[in-house]
Amino acid sequence: MGGAGRIERSAGVQSLDRAFGLLELLAEADGDLALSELATRSGLPLPTIHRIVRTLVASGYVRQLPSRRYGLGPRLIGLGDAASRMLGSWAQPQLAALVDAVGETANMAMLDGDAVVYVAQVPSRHSMRMFTEVGRRVPVHCTGVGKVLLAGLREADVRALLARTGMAAPTPHTITDPDALLLELDRIRRQGYAVDDAEQELGVRCVAVAVPGGPSPTAVSVSGPETRVTWAAVEQITPVLRAAADALGAELSGRVAR
Repeated sequence: MGGAGRIERSAGVQSLDRAFGLLELLAEADGDLALSELATRSGLPLPTIHRIVRTLVASGYVRQLPSRRYGLGPRLIGLGDAASRMLGSWAQPQLAALVDAVGETANMAMLDGDAVVYVAQVPSRHSMRMFTEVGRRVPVHCTGVGKVLLAGLREADVRALLARTGMAAPTPHTITDPDALLLELDRIRRQGYAVDDAEQELGVRCVAVAVPGGPSPTAVSVSGPETRVTWAAVEQITPVLRAAADALGAELSGRVAR
């Protein structure tokens, strides 16, 4: 009886893992894949894909398009909005205090698959400021938040991720060689923070640190025009940023524990 219960629970967990995996594949493909493509990308048998997708369609998490391909369903919108509001609400006070302390835009971002997604932001009060939409996904190799989160991964995992995503160059300053980026990650681990020095957008400098203790890799950053976020300013911003990250990490750990 007990053994059967364990098997049943294990099968249920496996089905959940597979369903979430398929949703992530649809998200990575901008929500438009055929069942055969889902089977190829996931490695799951087509009958298994069909059964899971049929369940997700019935519950509104996936929708069938007129082309008979599949996309993300409208029910996910509410979940995403709720998650963004929750993350933003508890991060807001720390990010607002960070803006007050350093005068530049403060962001919080999380590693989501092979990219980084911004989950909260408090903008600077300057008329010329950096603005990133909450929910925006950005590459890991050319952003401060991405690089500081990559620094927490094993070298083999970093190389595998870069092989999947490539290393596009939004600016002439972007690091596009995996070995060069790995050297940069070593430096980030030693100093405890990462800098995006006009690597994603010309004229913009960003400094980021990892948030300790969270269930998912998370980082906070401060970004602004390089005319204000000078290298001297980076030295002043970094300890304030670390303190904010520690406070967010402590609060996040407490919420998870509860």
